[in-house]
Amino acid sequence: MDRNDVLKRVKKLREELDRHNYLYYVAAKPEITDREYDRRMKELIDLEKAFPEYITSDSPSQRVGGAPLKEFKTIVHKVPMLSLDNTYSREELEDFDGRVKKGLGGEPFSYFVEEKIDGVSIALVYEDGLLKLGATRGDGKHGDDVTENIKTLGSVPLKIPAPGSPYTGPVPSLLEVRGEAYLSKGQFEKINQEKERAGEELFKNPRNACAGSLKLLDPKLVAARKLDALIHGLARCEGKNPPQSQSEAMAFLKELGFKVIPDARIGKGMSEVLGVIDEVEKKRAELPYEIDGMVVKVDSFEDQKTLGMTSKSPRWMIAYKYPAEQAETILESIDVQVGRTGVLTPVANLKPVQLAGTTVSRASLHNQDEIERLDARIGDHVLIEKSGEIIPQVISVNKEKRKSGAAKFVFPKQCPVCGGAVGKEEDPEEDKTEVAVRCLNSLCPAQLKRLLKHFAGREAMDIENLGIAIIDQLVDKGLVKDLADLYSLKITDVEALERMAEKSANNLVGGIGQSKKRPLQRLIFGLGIRDVGVHTAFILADKFRSLEKLSGAAKEDLESIHEIGPKTANSIVTFFKEPSARKLLKKLEAAGIKTDLVEKIAGDNPFRGKTIVLTGTLESMERPAAEALLRKLGAHPSGSVSKKTDILVAGPGAGSKLAKAQELGVQVWDEKKFLSELQKSGVK
Repeated sequence: MDRNDVLKRVKKLREELDRHNYLYYVAAKPEITDREYDRRMKELIDLEKAFPEYITSDSPSQRVGGAPLKEFKTIVHKVPMLSLDNTYSREELEDFDGRVKKGLGGEPFSYFVEEKIDGVSIALVYEDGLLKLGATRGDGKHGDDVTENIKTLGSVPLKIPAPGSPYTGPVPSLLEVRGEAYLSKGQFEKINQEKERAGEELFKNPRNACAGSLKLLDPKLVAARKLDALIHGLARCEGKNPPQSQSEAMAFLKELGFKVIPDARIGKGMSEVLGVIDEVEKKRAELPYEIDGMVVKVDSFEDQKTLGMTSKSPRWMIAYKYPAEQAETILESIDVQVGRTGVLTPVANLKPVQLAGTTVSRASLHNQDEIERLDARIGDHVLIEKSGEIIPQVISVNKEKRKSGAAKFVFPKQCPVCGGAVGKEEDPEEDKTEVAVRCLNSLCPAQLKRLLKHFAGREAMDIENLGIAIIDQLVDKGLVKDLADLYSLKITDVEALERMAEKSANNLVGGIGQSKKRPLQRLIFGLGIRDVGVHTAFILADKFRSLEKLSGAAKEDLESIHEIGPKTANSIVTFFKEPSARKLLKKLEAAGIKTDLVEKIAGDNPFRGKTIVLTGTLESMERPAAEALLRKLGAHPSGSVSKKTDILVAGPGAGSKLAKAQELGVQVWDEKKFLSELQKSGVK
């Protein structure tokens, strides 16, 4: 094939792939199978590899994901992405309507009503028809340039009009649209199932999964998540005859090939708006994506300008939030699970029921006291609620439907796994008995399995490939009886496990070996000492400098440390007094684990010695990563605001903590200021 033929074939493949991409993601009318689409995509990628001079930024091949990025660049939004005022009642919607009528001086107007997608806000900028920028909302004024990640979303056109769309008019020289990136309910369940099989922590909800995906620096990983996007706003449009209203803008963008919110519509008055809100709520569970309410906008752009905005949000738009979704079903049985610290947690097994678009068959009952408070019995009709959690909660019992003779649930008197004794322990800090019932056998297999999972976690020893399926086999076969036994595993031991080949076994054993040189705070956290979190482990490592010195610390020494209370001090002393713990430490040292590697705290900086609270959403990094950086700088990350708080870092969505900080006169930083000070301090 000569170069002219290659170029013709490349152009032909691009046209076909663009058209089929539009038909699949936007029009929902696919004409070819996924396999055939993938075959054509592979042919295009192969040709572009052989002839790289033919690669263009709008080629469908660019959706597959390029090389990993080192970091995201910060961009300035030309038009700020302001937050929305929220309301939870019809009365507040009526009040909003009254304010709009007053602001418009009694002139006639209409509303535009659309679903409030529970995702991540994005901005897309097109210049001369080509996608030039995809960005996150950030703090509303500054966001992250995530263009390479946005390109992996099949519903986002790389050029406009999208091939296959019906638009034939002039293309705006500059177009900026706003929308919501999201993860469909089906894809969310699929990802969590894969994470569960791998023994990884599950995503809490689709929004968290989407936000975490967009922050990944490797576009190929983002592409694998299969995110989607719906467009709901027009920020800038430079060209002939721009739209004059929200409804015109959505019709225009849909014609260009954007995937817009499908059931958005005009409401000529608040009564019609309320009718739309009620109608959508009835079919909410059937939607393929999560929504948490409806957005009500004044339709006319001229009216929007007249109404203006506050410093935080537009006066012409409001979000009505739906209450948490609930469903009634039958409690078929109750399982009691054993956690890594021995806590017995009851879980309700339910007759499967649809809730928030997913089939629910389990719900949390929290603890023994909660079962008694609910008086939950097998066969009861129970009301369950899902409010952003992986496992729904049992809210109440419909006792009117209870069958006669239904027996009370008897909480186990022995551990359901090992048969050992159970009981409640004293809380020295609160001077009362704990609510939790615990298995008192530290060698319980259930505790060991969860402890191994915790020990291998990212914030602990970070052992790759050690998932729950492998852990179950290691414990059940007697190959691992405590944490230290991991380090005596041979490749032949691991190869003998189910679904483990030579390469996988080598990778796992190699990962275990690499963990021997983790810093002391990771080891302390990984031991699973009750009440010792990531931050406390860092404090202990910095204070004692070795595991040996920490193991010999007296309760009084521990309580004298900033942020270590009586309860935590008691847990640490109790842990190291156990003969099994002392034996474990000796085995770990004999296995070559470094027990005195302490990360150095940076020198003088604005954070050293300060108590800092993070609240709201940080767009630049996950909160655990931000807290880890603060600890490196000698700061004390805290979860609550008090008079001792020195700085509050407030991102979008900051609520009661921000209000309390302002009330107490605590210094408040936005994320831009926070990142600037981190950069000055030289941390990476």
